[in-house]
Amino acid sequence: MTVTQSRTEGGKPRFDILDGLRGVAALMVLVYHFFEAYAPSVYGQRVNHGYLAVHFFFILSGFVLGYAYEGRWDRMSVGEFIKRRVIRLHPMVVIGVLLGVIAYLVQGSVMWDGTAVPLTTVLLAALATLFLIPASPGSQIDVRGFGELFPLNGPFWSLFLEYIGSILYGLILRRLSTKALGIIALVTGAGVALYAVGNGSGFGHLGIGWTMAEGYLWAGLLCMTFSFTMGMLISRVSHKRPLRVRGAFWWCALVLVTMVSVPHFGEGQEWINGLYDALCVLLVSPLLVWIGASSSLTDRHSEAVAHFWGHISYPVYMIHYPSMYLFYNWVWSNEIPYAKGLPVGIGIIVANILLAYLLYRYYDVPTRAHLSRRLVKH
Repeated sequence: MTVTQSRTEGGKPRFDILDGLRGVAALMVLVYHFFEAYAPSVYGQRVNHGYLAVHFFFILSGFVLGYAYEGRWDRMSVGEFIKRRVIRLHPMVVIGVLLGVIAYLVQGSVMWDGTAVPLTTVLLAALATLFLIPASPGSQIDVRGFGELFPLNGPFWSLFLEYIGSILYGLILRRLSTKALGIIALVTGAGVALYAVGNGSGFGHLGIGWTMAEGYLWAGLLCMTFSFTMGMLISRVSHKRPLRVRGAFWWCALVLVTMVSVPHFGEGQEWINGLYDALCVLLVSPLLVWIGASSSLTDRHSEAVAHFWGHISYPVYMIHYPSMYLFYNWVWSNEIPYAKGLPVGIGIIVANILLAYLLYRYYDVPTRAHLSRRLVKH
């Protein structure tokens, strides 16, 4: 199996294809969020299923943790593991919070309904976000008044669940047998299917986890638990039963882009869209990870593309949404038509990609390396 020369936080070689697919998923999240500015409802959103990319991220995370730390626990404590996760994830949290505060102040330090918010409250929300303390709807730190867990940088909700998944892995999941993991995946997967097909979200989709309202956070925890567990299972068995596909990166990327781009199914019959979401989360995404883990890149062009998108996937996800808040405010306040907003949106996406690359190269990597030298036992 061909792998890059870079290393996971556990010290093992990385998987080229999976890194690249993470980048493709992050790009589709950017596109999905751009189109939110022109979505009349969840039914009319272009790139309608972009939220499925986050479920794909969770499966990847379970796989990476299972692969990177397997066989290392005889010389590493849970505390040391959590420290490594914080070093891996939190430097970009600092940047995401900073950009979130700047964007909120530029927007006028007001809620979506125009209510002014004092600077002290904004700073309190920033401190809560920095330590991933979620906001409940209507609380003081719900500074946008939309009920987001992290109103200064909405996508942080998935990082919050990522940390919970990492803690579950360090305390419990890693200790379980493959059979026990399979049982958990089966039970939680059945729960995800029932929630999706039974229209637990109220809109026939799995775009949940971002708020405490309507039980969305609990549903997000359910989906994350399934995805982490499934990713761990794949890390344990994929090398025994590889699914090798020639040109796997491009084929998997095409499936991933198609999966998140299709329109909403069955308006008025939400179970149809719920069934689609369930199939994507329970079957398609795990299959993509399995194929990506089993296959190899075969040419320099594929390697260059996969490496670039893999490197910037996490930074771009963490920094992009504050600029989207500003874009939404501009579009909605001025009733900007799609034809006029499109080039601006494309410019924002490109700018986020470039900034993510610069942050990855000159901030994220050096910061993590410095913290690892000082704080991690080698």
